[in-house]
Amino acid sequence: MAQRYAKDQTSGFSNRIEHVAIVGASGGIGKYITKELLEMGKHTITVLTRPDSQNKIPEGVKAAHIDYDDESTLITALQGQQCLIITLSVMAPPDTHSKLVQAAAKAGVPYVMPNGWGLDVENRSLAKEAILGDKVVADIDEIAKTGVSSWVALVCNMWYEYSLAAGPEWLGFDFKEKKLTLYDDGNTKINVTTWEQCGRAVAAFLNLKELPEDENDQSPTISTWRDKPLYISSFLLNQRDIFESWKRVSGDKDSDWTVDSEPSAERRKRGLEILRTTGDRKGLGLAAVSRIFFPNGGGDYESNLGLANDVLGLPKENLDERTKFAKEMVDDGYSPFDRRGY
Repeated sequence: MAQRYAKDQTSGFSNRIEHVAIVGASGGIGKYITKELLEMGKHTITVLTRPDSQNKIPEGVKAAHIDYDDESTLITALQGQQCLIITLSVMAPPDTHSKLVQAAAKAGVPYVMPNGWGLDVENRSLAKEAILGDKVVADIDEIAKTGVSSWVALVCNMWYEYSLAAGPEWLGFDFKEKKLTLYDDGNTKINVTTWEQCGRAVAAFLNLKELPEDENDQSPTISTWRDKPLYISSFLLNQRDIFESWKRVSGDKDSDWTVDSEPSAERRKRGLEILRTTGDRKGLGLAAVSRIFFPNGGGDYESNLGLANDVLGLPKENLDERTKFAKEMVDDGYSPFDRRGY
């Protein structure tokens, strides 16, 4: 698609995104995105929700009741929207994303942020081998094939607080037993991002101009990332960095913990076997995270591809503060499979 310029648009064109629809506004990542958009105060936000949903709709947004089995309700809810943000639970029916994408195209929505929120979708081997990435890539391809909507995928890798508190299958920390399992030697650095930083990034991105003014305008615009990943991060770190932060926050000493290691490839294989034989989603977490920790496996995208943090004006975060937040989740008995919000 050729680059468009604001100067060439019809009279009355507003060079910014004003109307945003979001699915999953009360969910894990959706809640933070909605919060930041509301605090920015520059968008009309419509939340797509089922009439029987028990989720609380945030104040300051419009609610559009939809039925996923009645496409007309989706199209009606999306008419006039300029960006659709999709955040779905892994438990959502597998055709939900497709229904939203097709309805968005029929409603003429120009931008869709797909339900990715993690892996580098341009690293196809990582996406395939980390299991969940294949679905994200397929969802993105479907958006492109509509010929109407463009996609922008937020690449944030693992959510830091969630992944630290989620249990040993994720970042290797078993807080109950005070045991840390290192992937390989524990020195492989990967990008991780906090929920709050993800929310800030989406809000800042949607506050950019949509198009450059003319051929000489080099400022960042939403169209800069049309059909591309938007790379952000909070921290580039390894498991040993996290362990040092945990000790600072908790007061634990090395002697309080048992530390061992397991080859990341073997750990991935074990996770796949758990998933195959039992269907336990902990196996999914183990296999996916292990793949991200493969040495030179793409978990560190910052070093090769750079980040949009500075362009978006994202703040530098304090690792210990976010580790403290994760510790509060651990102390509260957090499980990645419950529905409590944080």
